[in-house]
Amino acid sequence: MGDQNSLPRSDAISHTDLVRFIVILSLTISCIVISAVAFSRSIPYINYQLFFIPIVYAAYFYPRRGVYVAAICGVVYQAVGYYYSFPDGVQMLGVTTEALFFVITAIIIAYFIDTIRSGEARYRTVFEHSQLGIVLFSRENFAIRQTNAKFASMLNFSEQEIITSTFTDLLVNEREKERFIERIDKNDETSDFETRLAAAGGTPCWVNLSWSRIDEETVSCTAININTRKLAEKLNNDNMMKYRQLTENSPTGILIVQKSTILYANPSFSAFSGYLPAELTGKELSEYIDKPDIHRFREFATHWSEQKPIAGQGEFRFVRKDGEIRVGVLFTNPIIHANKPATMINVMDISEKLRLEEKIHMDNERRRGIIITVAHELRTPLQPILGYLNLLISDPQGFSIVDDTKKILERCLVSVERERLIINQMLDLSVLESGKLQLSLASSPLEPIVQSVLDAGGYQTKAEISVSLPQGITLSCDRDRLYSVFDSLISNAINYSKAPRKIEITYRTEASDAFHHIAIRDNGIGIPQESLPYIFEPFQLADAAKLSRKYDRIGLSLSIAKKVIQMHGGDITVQSIVNQGSTFTIHIPKEVTDHA
Repeated sequence: MGDQNSLPRSDAISHTDLVRFIVILSLTISCIVISAVAFSRSIPYINYQLFFIPIVYAAYFYPRRGVYVAAICGVVYQAVGYYYSFPDGVQMLGVTTEALFFVITAIIIAYFIDTIRSGEARYRTVFEHSQLGIVLFSRENFAIRQTNAKFASMLNFSEQEIITSTFTDLLVNEREKERFIERIDKNDETSDFETRLAAAGGTPCWVNLSWSRIDEETVSCTAININTRKLAEKLNNDNMMKYRQLTENSPTGILIVQKSTILYANPSFSAFSGYLPAELTGKELSEYIDKPDIHRFREFATHWSEQKPIAGQGEFRFVRKDGEIRVGVLFTNPIIHANKPATMINVMDISEKLRLEEKIHMDNERRRGIIITVAHELRTPLQPILGYLNLLISDPQGFSIVDDTKKILERCLVSVERERLIINQMLDLSVLESGKLQLSLASSPLEPIVQSVLDAGGYQTKAEISVSLPQGITLSCDRDRLYSVFDSLISNAINYSKAPRKIEITYRTEASDAFHHIAIRDNGIGIPQESLPYIFEPFQLADAAKLSRKYDRIGLSLSIAKKVIQMHGGDITVQSIVNQGSTFTIHIPKEVTDHA
């Protein structure tokens, strides 16, 4: 049994303890003297009862020391009693019993006092160090009688400031006061009552209150700070409101599905499908997919039933309520809806886009058909013209053609050849753009292709051409198509170069590189940077009005060359500096498949 209030050591006696020690000593001495007089005069009812005064006093303030005081008093009382009662054995036994009663009484008082004080200490420890705010207030007028530091700090007040208030004064407004009073009048014990208390400065603080009566006059109330949770809920509600406004006004369809079941559909998707949102909710999304796409859609939607849905994208045809077919692109993203994994789907209506693309495709096919027809119609009369011109020029004397006339006929032949070249290029480009051309892939050495181009075009007589191609380089390509590409690029390099014309043809690659890189560099007029993005477009030149006349170019050769290389899975790039020259680089894969 602990004695937290026993007399302190002599080197640390307080003024109060000293006074109590003197009182106990004085009372004990007085009792001894009075008992001695009572025994000597045989005065009844005075002897032992007097000793309870110092014993009770000592046991109350110092439980363990009180037992010692009772023992000392018992020994002294017994000695005095024996002195005056001897040899009366009965009276001596009574004195001993009374002395033992002193000690028993002190032990009982000490035990109960120590138990009460231990309970108070435990309550005080819980009260002061609890992680919950605790406040005791009067049930009659709600005056606060006691509070712990946690409750005070929760509201940024001191404990003294809290104690000088009433509990109802702490509620943030009259409405909260009415709710609190109504609840406490109906229920003496309550848990999970959420309200707002006014912190220092008037700032509202959300708390969860639980209270119960500890006696007729006092209510014990605990408070849990839930301000952070409430603010988060408010923010979440605000975000949900903004999210709903965003989805309601979104121009794209938005769905929320769980395991393919529609939980929410915004107005845009309702307009897309022709169904009201209420008609869509709870239905399987697959019910609105066109039958030819249903199998592919179900494969696409398999991941929606997994614990962690993943993002995805797919294009599917939908059947509207009126039976019309609409095409939508689905963009899916995983979300959490009602604390469960779900999928948010953005549906972009591309029906009009597809119709427009189909119309453009049909227009392009029609345009290509017209170009091919016109080209064939133009090429047909050119054949006899070419034949007659070649016949006249080959035997001028037989046809009595003078030199001046022969020169005129030769110029006509050049113009007709140019016209034939234009028509052939138009036909080639139309076929390439149609995507109907198939490459004839084979393994072909690079250097012989380039050399045959130079020889056939007589380009080495027109410019100083430097060829730096490693021996043994083999390309997987359509040899005839690649021949036309080299012919176009080398011809351009020579035609657009300045005297003295210098052309460089080089090759580079690395073991880890998946491409061959063949560069054709000239020292020509160059191309302005702003014109570079357009030079591969049909009928485009750096300066079409001037260059087409000066260099006899019509702007188709580069378009055809680039398309051929793209069909090989490669590309053509260009670097150019005005008045210094241009470098066209062919990038062709080492492993080629037909990309037509």
